[in-house]
Amino acid sequence: MSFRHHIEEFMRRRNIGKIEEGRKITDVAREFDIAHSVVSRLWKSFKTNGMNRRTTAQQVANQFLAASGKQISRKTVARRLRGEGLYARRPVVCVQLTGQHRTARLQWCREHHNWTQQDWACVLFSDESRFSLSSDCRRQLIWQESGTAYRPENIQEKDRYPTCSIMVWAGIMINGRTRLHVVANGIMTGQRYVDEVLLPHVRLFRGAVGDKFVFMDENTTCHRTLTVQDCLDNEGIQRLVWPARFPDLNPIKNVCDALGRQDAGRNYPLTNKNTLIRALTEEWDKLPQQLLDNVVQSMVRRVECCITIYGGHIPY
Repeated sequence: MSFRHHIEEFMRRRNIGKIEEGRKITDVAREFDIAHSVVSRLWKSFKTNGMNRRTTAQQVANQFLAASGKQISRKTVARRLRGEGLYARRPVVCVQLTGQHRTARLQWCREHHNWTQQDWACVLFSDESRFSLSSDCRRQLIWQESGTAYRPENIQEKDRYPTCSIMVWAGIMINGRTRLHVVANGIMTGQRYVDEVLLPHVRLFRGAVGDKFVFMDENTTCHRTLTVQDCLDNEGIQRLVWPARFPDLNPIKNVCDALGRQDAGRNYPLTNKNTLIRALTEEWDKLPQQLLDNVVQSMVRRVECCITIYGGHIPY
C-alpha cells in the first residue's frame, strides 16, 4: 500500500473531523490511505494551533468543489458552520509593536507588578477618543477589542487613523467618572489641555482623593508641554509614567468601546455633530459604574498577562 505524505486543505479538514468524531488516528490513516505519521502530526498541530482561521466560507466551498466535483454555495457553507457552533471572526486589529515597544511595555509592567487593586483605585485613567458619523455610528479605533484568541495569525498590526468628526476627553476611576468633554475642532493644545481638562476636571479628583491620587494621560505631544507640567506641579498632581503603544493596558479604552456600542444601538439617526454630541453625552452618563470599576480592577490581571507574554499584545 502506498501512503500519501502530503494532503490538501480539504482532506485535512476531513481527517480532523473524523478524529473529532472519536475515530482512532490509525483507522483514519487507513481509510484515506495516508501515512500514520502525517495524520498524527496533523492532529497534534490542530490541537496546538487550530485550523487555518483565515479560511472564508467561499474558500471552503471552492475546496469542496475541487475535491468532490459538487458545487455548494457560500451561504450553505456558512449555515452549516454556524450549525456546528463555528462563526466568522475578524482578526484582532492592534497597534504595531517593535522590539523596543515590547521591551518598554515589559519593563513598565514589571515595575508595577506589585501594585494592588487599592493602588490602582487611586488612578484616574483618561482617554481622548474620536467618534465619527459613519453609517453604523460605531467608533473606529486604532486598537480594537475582540474575544478572538491573540495568536500571531489572528493579529493584524496597523496604524489606522480614520476620518473623524468629534474628539472627546473622558476619565474614569473606582467609584467615579469625569464629565464627557468635547474638544472643539478636534484639536488639543497644551494650554487648552490645562484650561479645559486639568483645571476643571482632574484638579477636582485630586482634591477628593488626596495625596495618593495619580493621573494617567496618553503621552501625546500636548500632554508633555511645559505649560502642562507647570500646572501639574502647581496643583500637586502626580502623573503616572506611561510608555508608548499601550492602549490594551488602558482600561478606559474598554469603556469607550462600550460607549460606542451603546451609541450605535440608538434608534434615531445621528445626522450632525450636535446629535452625535448629545447622544454620546447621554450614553456616557448611562454607563453603569460597575463596568468602570470592573475594568479598573482588571489592571492587576492586565499587568500579569503582559509580563507572561513578554510585552506582547494582551487580550483586553
